[in-house]
Amino acid sequence: MNKAAERWGIPRSEWLDLSTGINPIGWLVPDIPAELWQRLPEADDGLEEVIRHWSGAPSSAACVPVPGSQAAIMALPGLRKPCRVGIPVPGYREHGHSWQNAGHTVIPIGPEQTRCGASGCDDRWLDQLDVLVWINPNNPTGEIIPPSTLLRWHQRLQKRGGWLVVDEAFMDATPAFSLCSHAGLSGLIVLRSLGKFFGLAGVRAGAVLADASVADALKRVLGPWPLGGPARYVMAKALSDTGWQRQVRTRLQHNAGRLRKVLQSAGHAVADGSALFQTVPSDNPQSLADQLAAQGVLVRAFEHPGMLRFGLAANEGQWRRLEMALAGKTCD
Repeated sequence: MNKAAERWGIPRSEWLDLSTGINPIGWLVPDIPAELWQRLPEADDGLEEVIRHWSGAPSSAACVPVPGSQAAIMALPGLRKPCRVGIPVPGYREHGHSWQNAGHTVIPIGPEQTRCGASGCDDRWLDQLDVLVWINPNNPTGEIIPPSTLLRWHQRLQKRGGWLVVDEAFMDATPAFSLCSHAGLSGLIVLRSLGKFFGLAGVRAGAVLADASVADALKRVLGPWPLGGPARYVMAKALSDTGWQRQVRTRLQHNAGRLRKVLQSAGHAVADGSALFQTVPSDNPQSLADQLAAQGVLVRAFEHPGMLRFGLAANEGQWRRLEMALAGKTCD
């Protein structure tokens, strides 16, 4: 955001930031007890059980609270010797960067490899991999792979001691598709985050659900107190607020439909999306992103394949501003 403000000469406070895919009306953080700032985090505060209950994970699943799923994305590659790792393309690029930086061979996995045909599904592409990382729903396309398919992939990988790592950072709006209920299976690792759905990216809180051997190794890498006491407190409170979560799922689905209509009304075909963002294919995504940025509206452009990701507006004024920017008009 700071770079955009500098480039376009628009003060940070005057931007409409739709680039992140974060819920713009997040969970309201309560007052944090003062003593939590004055003592070390306590691992026996019940947070792990709250995470299991919220995610639907069984008691057999090991749970590791982490300072955002990014911490797990960076740490997991260090738990295996160099091997062959499949990464979805397009997808959140930090996965590929982290595995490659740790000395692994990264193999791009495109939609054509995972698609089933009239004669069924050919999963032999998995045999070239030791680890498959999957982002579900995908970021930036929003594609969701059903649990039955992911479990089939996991079984094929696990027979050879392989891993399936599933990044569910955007899953909270569609919990029926989560693999958390299967957490604890050997070689299945599920990442969850407080940042997107709850709108709490600044807290840097998330969780890894896995089998005990992976969880123990991850704990050793992260060291003591990876998640601060105030963050643990906020995470437990937010995950326990199931009424808020139900209401927000309904609102997000409604607003995602509204965003889709706004984009279509402006003449843009919407390729796909999720409850938190919609994607628009484009032969020249940066050009359209720049046109919007010149009006103080920030979206995320992707070059391969060409697309733009639009997040949700927070209020009527922001919706109107987006409509005006898409029309190339100045909103008074």
